[in-house]
Amino acid sequence: MESPKRASDTPYAVELEAGKDYYWCSCGLSNNQPFCDGSHKGTGFNPVKHHAETSGTAYLCGCKATQKAPLCDGSHKQT
Repeated sequence: MESPKRASDTPYAVELEAGKDYYWCSCGLSNNQPFCDGSHKGTGFNPVKHHAETSGTAYLCGCKATQKAPLCDGSHKQT
């Protein structure tokens, strides 16, 4: 698999808890978007660990084109 699958045309608004680690799906195959469920096995992609510094809403990339993984940087508007 050369490119990730576009899982969504918009970011995922998720509630994160300060001090916890989250694993963002970078391949786009997870059935638990935007989080990894292990579907990347054999694809060459790996989940991206995100440590939440603060609690609150975060916008995680759904198009998988962000340059600020796992956070949305607006790339879905260009691709």
